[in-house]
Amino acid sequence: MYISSPNYSFSLPHPLVIFSTALWPAAAVEIHTSRGEEALNGTNIRLKCTFSTFSPIGPQLTVTWNFRPEDKGSDESVFFYQGQPYPLLTGRFKDRVTWDGNIHKNDASIVIWNLKPTDNGTFTCQVKNPPDVSGTIGEIRLSVVQSVRFSEIHYLAVAIGSACALMIILVIVVVLCRYYRRKRQEKSTEMVETELPEKEKLKSTEEMAAVSLEAKD
Repeated sequence: MYISSPNYSFSLPHPLVIFSTALWPAAAVEIHTSRGEEALNGTNIRLKCTFSTFSPIGPQLTVTWNFRPEDKGSDESVFFYQGQPYPLLTGRFKDRVTWDGNIHKNDASIVIWNLKPTDNGTFTCQVKNPPDVSGTIGEIRLSVVQSVRFSEIHYLAVAIGSACALMIILVIVVVLCRYYRRKRQEKSTEMVETELPEKEKLKSTEEMAAVSLEAKD
């Protein structure tokens, strides 16, 4: 419907458009990350970032990864994705970041190679899927260490592993003891079986000698 006046004219939105807009859910993308990661200097790490969106995933979806150094410096670009990966051509992460996600599975993860102490800081993952262009930004606090600290899980794993190893050693010892005991028994049996015929032969010889002496007498 158009409304006209001597000076201007404009159109009112169709009622169906207003109704559809009212029913459309709040456009927002939710990001899910691990919050904190620890990795050994010189190794690689996969920074996992998954998302949920109300809108169907299309070619306009973008993934932006940034980095904020531990010294609270300015944010730096890490990676960009829209339809295909766009690795950095300059900066500290040049040739060190690869795409490891799948937007059709709501995965926007990346892999950082050859970690360095200067990579200590906060990585952020942001996904926009028009009209879902707002929402949370995922953060991952990365700590690059020279040696991995043992957590309670590591201690538990070591304890379970040690217990399993001890059980295996005990089983091996028991099996070996039974094996050598059976061997000794078999050897003793063979010796007995060998001695009996010899004793019987000796006894027979003695009896024959006694009979011979009696006959002479």
